[in-house]
Amino acid sequence: MTAIFVATQIQSAVLGWQVYLLTNDPFALGLVGLAEAVPFLALTLVGGWTADRTDRRRVSLLSFGAVGLSGLALLLLSLGETGPVLPLYGAQVLAGIGRAFFRPASAALGSELVPRQHYQNAASWRSSLFHAAMVLGPALGGGLIALGGPRLAYAVVVGLSAVGLLLMATIAPRPRPAGAAPSIGAGLSEGIRFVFGQPVLLGALSLDLFAVLFGGALALLPVFARDILAVGEVGFGFLRAAPALGSIVMALLLARFGSFRRAGPVLLWCVAGFGVSWMAFALSRSFALSLALLAVGGALDGVSVILRGTLVQLWTPQEMMGRVAAVNSFFIGSSNELGAFESGVAARLLGVVPSILFGGTLTLVTVALVAWRSPALRRLRRLAPEGADGEAHVA
Repeated sequence: MTAIFVATQIQSAVLGWQVYLLTNDPFALGLVGLAEAVPFLALTLVGGWTADRTDRRRVSLLSFGAVGLSGLALLLLSLGETGPVLPLYGAQVLAGIGRAFFRPASAALGSELVPRQHYQNAASWRSSLFHAAMVLGPALGGGLIALGGPRLAYAVVVGLSAVGLLLMATIAPRPRPAGAAPSIGAGLSEGIRFVFGQPVLLGALSLDLFAVLFGGALALLPVFARDILAVGEVGFGFLRAAPALGSIVMALLLARFGSFRRAGPVLLWCVAGFGVSWMAFALSRSFALSLALLAVGGALDGVSVILRGTLVQLWTPQEMMGRVAAVNSFFIGSSNELGAFESGVAARLLGVVPSILFGGTLTLVTVALVAWRSPALRRLRRLAPEGADGEAHVA
C-alpha cells in the first residue's frame, strides 16, 4: 500500500504545480480537485456496495489499476509540447473513478485482515504509512520536477503504481458470502441509514467533512511556494510534505501510547486547532514558520483521522463495512477534493490569504455547531461502543 500511496501523492502534487504553471490561476487548481471529486462522489457509494458483494481484493486491484492508468495518461500527455490543461483534468477524472471503488474496498479489506482488538493500533500504523507517503510523495514530486520536469515525475508514478499492484496481488482472494449485501438500491440506503442512525459516527464524519472542506488549503500551496514565500519547486515539495510529517509523528505517538480517555473532546479541540494553524499559516511570511505551522496542523488532523477511522471500524458490522466505508469516503474524500475547489473559488473571489482566513473561521464555527448538535460525540470517552469492551463509552 505504501507504493500506491506514494504514487498518488506524487501525481497530485505534480499535477497541481503543472496546472498552475500553465494557467497562473488559483481557480485552475480548484478545478483539478473538482475533476476528481465529481466522479468520486457519483460512484463511491456504488463502490462500497460492490465491496460488500464481491471479493474486496479483486475490487481493490481493478480500481487501483484505473488510478494507475491516469498516471500513465498524464505521462503520455507530458511527452509532447505544452498543450491545453483540459486533457490533464480528464486524467484526474479517471483517477476519481478508480478511487471511488478503491477507497471503500481497501478499507473494508483492511478490517478483514486485522483482529478487532487491534483496530486502533492498525489505524495508527495505516495513518503513519499514508502520511509517510504524503511526506515522501510531495518532496519527491518537487525534486523530480526540478530534475526532469513533470514527465520524469509521472514516469516514477507509473513505476510505483505497477509495484503497488504487484504487491497487492499477493494478498489471498477473499470472496464474499452469497447474498452478503442486498440489491444496490436497498444496500446503499441501508448503509446511509446506518451512519445517520449513529450520532457519534455522524458527528465525527460531519466534523471532518466541513473542517477539511473549509479549513485546509493544500491546493493553494503552489501559490505560496512561487508567489508569496518564493521557495520554488523544492520548497513547494517541503510545504506539501509538512502536514503529513506532523501526522506521522502524531500517529507514531498514538500507536506507542495507546487510547484516549476523552476521545470526543480531544477530537473537537484538535479540529479547532487545525483551523487555527491554517489561519496562522496564511499570515506567515517565514518559510520555517510556515513549515512548522503546517506540521502542527497535520499532527492535529492526524488525531482526527485515527479517531474517525477507528470509530468507523468499531461501530460497523463486518457485513456492512464496505458500504459504511463508502459513506465515510463520500464525506472525507469529497471534503479533500471539494475543499480544493472551494479554495480555488475563494482565492479567486477574496484573494489567497483572505480566503484561508475565512475558511479557518468557518472551521471554528463548524466545531461549535457539531459540539452543540452532537452531545453524544461531545461526551464520548472510549472509542468502542457501549458493551463492546465492558465499559461505558460516554461520560
